[in-house]
Amino acid sequence: MSEGEPGAGPTLPDAREQINGLSFALLLLAPDHVIHEANPASENLLGLGSQRMVGRSFLDVLTFSQSAVQKRFAENDAQLVARGVDAKVGERMLRLNITLSTPSSHPGWRIATLSDASQGERFGAQGSRTQLRGPAVLAHEIKNPLAAIRGASQLLARKADESQKPLTALIADEVDRIAQLIDRMQRLGRERAEPIKPVNLHAAIHRAYETVRISSAATVAWGEEFDPSLPPVLANEGALVQVLVNLMANARDACASSVAPQVKLRTRFVSGIVWNVIRLGRPVKLPIEIQVSDNGPGIDPAVSDDIFEPFVSTKTNGQGLGLALVQKLVRDMDGRVSHERDEDGGWTHFRIHLPMAR
Repeated sequence: MSEGEPGAGPTLPDAREQINGLSFALLLLAPDHVIHEANPASENLLGLGSQRMVGRSFLDVLTFSQSAVQKRFAENDAQLVARGVDAKVGERMLRLNITLSTPSSHPGWRIATLSDASQGERFGAQGSRTQLRGPAVLAHEIKNPLAAIRGASQLLARKADESQKPLTALIADEVDRIAQLIDRMQRLGRERAEPIKPVNLHAAIHRAYETVRISSAATVAWGEEFDPSLPPVLANEGALVQVLVNLMANARDACASSVAPQVKLRTRFVSGIVWNVIRLGRPVKLPIEIQVSDNGPGIDPAVSDDIFEPFVSTKTNGQGLGLALVQKLVRDMDGRVSHERDEDGGWTHFRIHLPMAR
């Protein structure tokens, strides 16, 4: 039975018809960043006809406020997922959600999708911007299975022998940390920081280390140089563990290709470091230092100055959110995070400086 005869199935739209029917903007970029194709939704979103876009460089049509996003688009084969990015098209300012992907069959070519980020927001009676319930619903859906996992770990702990109980305790602790992280991610956009209190620094380091070590290759050598006399730091324990997990996991991944991969953890007391905390309106002394070092090849110099910016990453499939989160959480604890490359020694150092609890 052929198409069009009684009982035949509907004629399927071809690829171009499907693209033209999309509700979000889609642009096909040639290897030289020139726009090769633009669907009707892109004309509506950007306020430009396809004839005015095709043949022009993508970065001539859109100018991004965030330099990191601008650099990402300028790189060849770079991928990107970004939300709430400010962009200028002519004299118009837009807030966009953006993805940038590379078809594996055509190296150098990229597909950019754009959508209006303001459609995901609504305004209250006084004109203030309020979030939709989507993130809250998502958080709820994640927390439900987490609760089940925690309950299962507790049941396993009752039947486990003494050698297995540390693993069941680790499962329960990590479920609690992930649940707290979900809560924290929902509050990242708020100005009010997490509550801080005296925290045992080395207990937090060991908790983070156990989390990362259990998923690390046996070839990575971990070393530590701790000052046991350090006093408690003024921090949020859950946030500090999350920061350390991110830095340790990054260090582990960074040195994975080294002949003898090593990660070193160090704590010490330093004097003279003062951080001007804008939120508090006064300088804060930061005498407690945590250092996470790896003997990997180091950070690409092209992005090293922007490594803590969102959407900047040196990983092939990285989205560039881990270090941005690290910086946000450390600053919320009135601390400072920095990185340094020791080319002579072949080490990359990430350092956190925190205030000590009085």
